[in-house]
Amino acid sequence: MGDEPDARFSLANERTFLAWNRTALALIAGGVALEALGLDLQPGLRLTAALILIAAGLVVPLLAWLEWGRTERALRSGSPLPGSATSIALAATIVLVGALVLLGVVLR
Repeated sequence: MGDEPDARFSLANERTFLAWNRTALALIAGGVALEALGLDLQPGLRLTAALILIAAGLVVPLLAWLEWGRTERALRSGSPLPGSATSIALAATIVLVGALVLLGVVLR
């Protein structure tokens, strides 16, 4: 629907989507590593942080796909580009996981 956007903008939108997918893979790998390495953290907090990272890694590609679609529609309709909800969700997740790891170090 709408006009065909400049290919450079569509390709940049696709690269952003792919970058979010790489980030999701890193989140999953980080969650697995956090638990598999058995770091000297409080076990319950370590497991919780690992599960949050893995869950975020599963959710980020879905959010990225929705964001890609919203951006593509905005490009085609000539509307202002939407903000990134994925960035906010990821930042909140990282703060939460960081706090859990910090507590895990303090409470060990």
